[in-house]
Amino acid sequence: MAEKDPAPYPLVPANGRARSDEESVTAAHSAELRKKKRMKCIAYVVAFAVFQTIIIAVFALTVMRIKSPKFRVREASFLSTFDVTNASFNLAMDTQFTVKNTNFGHFKYDYGSVTFAYKGMAIGETQIGEARVRARSTKKVNAIVTLSANNLPSNSGLSFDLGLGLLRLTSYSKLDGKVQLMKVIKKKKSAQMDCSMEINLRLRTIQNLQCM
Repeated sequence: MAEKDPAPYPLVPANGRARSDEESVTAAHSAELRKKKRMKCIAYVVAFAVFQTIIIAVFALTVMRIKSPKFRVREASFLSTFDVTNASFNLAMDTQFTVKNTNFGHFKYDYGSVTFAYKGMAIGETQIGEARVRARSTKKVNAIVTLSANNLPSNSGLSFDLGLGLLRLTSYSKLDGKVQLMKVIKKKKSAQMDCSMEINLRLRTIQNLQCM
């Protein structure tokens, strides 16, 4: 009986480094992929941090920035009491004021007053009750103001202006209060008024109303 030939030995690659080169390429490729993933993660983290910084900055510059509310004379008209002579006047003026609050929190102000003046001399005053103005809104306040020349000195030059039919007046006031944000932050703020206007005595109207 013929003997079986022994099993052949496995063939050895002509170049023993072929498999090692393939493994090296695969390892290098994997390392490159890991590196790209790490760089991408770092880029995401940096982008998120920059985005958060921008959001905080915008929040601080808009929502958290507290401004002084604005107090203005909006309009006025005259009632039946409209007595004007060559040297004096006595007028009843129906006046509408506005308190504009541009903050993201409400503004609560205390009791105050508005003074009307002719050449720096007071000729009338009205009272403003305490109230609250909602966030980013404007509150209207109506009041009757009596303007009288009784306390003006004789050398005020009033007769000349009355002859022209034009009275130039100013109004000023200050409402002290607080702006409250998110029921936590409270900051004292004042709404100040500095307005000028003209009364056309012939037409019985207010004109050239301007407020700073």
